[in-house]
Amino acid sequence: MAAQTLDLRLKWLILVVVIGGVFYLFGSALAPFVIASLFAYLFNPVVQKLERRGIGRALGVSLLFLILTLVLVGIVLVLIPFMERQVTRFIDQLPRWTAWARDIAAPWVEQRFGVSLDLFDSEGLTAMLDGHWKEAGGFATTVLAKVSKSGFAIIAWALNLVIVPVAAFYLLRDWNIVVERVHALIPRSIEPIVVRLTRESDETLGGFLRGQLSVMIILGTLYGIGLWSVGISVGPLIGMIAGLISFVPYLGAIVGVGMGVIAALAQYQDSYHVVLVLIVFVVGQLLEGYVLVPKLVGDKIGLHPVAVMFAILAGGELFGFVGVLLALPIAAIVMVLLRYAYERYTQSEMYQEPGTESVIVVGAGPTERAVTAGAAIIDTQSASVTGTTRLP
Repeated sequence: MAAQTLDLRLKWLILVVVIGGVFYLFGSALAPFVIASLFAYLFNPVVQKLERRGIGRALGVSLLFLILTLVLVGIVLVLIPFMERQVTRFIDQLPRWTAWARDIAAPWVEQRFGVSLDLFDSEGLTAMLDGHWKEAGGFATTVLAKVSKSGFAIIAWALNLVIVPVAAFYLLRDWNIVVERVHALIPRSIEPIVVRLTRESDETLGGFLRGQLSVMIILGTLYGIGLWSVGISVGPLIGMIAGLISFVPYLGAIVGVGMGVIAALAQYQDSYHVVLVLIVFVVGQLLEGYVLVPKLVGDKIGLHPVAVMFAILAGGELFGFVGVLLALPIAAIVMVLLRYAYERYTQSEMYQEPGTESVIVVGAGPTERAVTAGAAIIDTQSASVTGTTRLP
């Protein structure tokens, strides 16, 4: 029996190694399909809601793609040029920021705390950023320049541009069929455990990706609008940066406050706008802590921010871009497996003290029966602990 168990585990290990090798060798070719799979996974609940409203799945997927296409066109036509202007304005204001830090902040810190700040070469940094940005000519020019280096690059880029939405459409339309066929391949001996762990992984991963992504977008929008409304010219850019890194608790707010305060001091040289910046981020933190996270993310995520950062970095180091895409799904699955392993470990003979197994008495009188459960015999009718007994 032990030999059979060892042989089964060896087979599973070989299967995992083979799958990892496939992703490692064919990562670039699999990238569009991985993106399409993640897209289908994220938006499958939306299609399911449309189905419950009486809309066919194919029609629901078509409506979803139509809406997302309109949103994408709006982003390309409006948001990207706007953010490009924000970056250009930020680079133009960077000399003022560094001059304030060198001429005002550094002497104040040195006078108050006796600490001499050896500032970096701010002029060199500004010239470097300005030169690279102007050389790039904006986001669209950079992308076109990269894909036009060779005919193969243009073909690969065009294929990916076509493959991702087409594969996502068919995967999303046939998502239930794909899930059923994968479920049918699971060995029957481990099917209940796999289904349970898969369900827990889905709750963990789906809650994090959908909930946290929504929180990041909402916070970035709120911070950007708030800073712009109080007069910070690069407020939308600062808000976007703070929102994108808000998946780490307090990091987005800390970075946003730092950049916002420096922008306010460099632009207005008064404390009034600094207070307004602080108010914007205080309101954002209150909304995040008491409204957004409880409503959109909840308390069943199980992915620690440090684990998220490590997973992304490790995935990118091992498997490149595909590893970055798969980092969070794999991290969610690994954490579920670790919780299951911990549960099995605490119930094993290796963990429990020898001779402490006990029973719970269910019922009373001639119908009573004993089951293994804890360290005491409990009379369920009187709800009182009556003692500790070894199993026969």
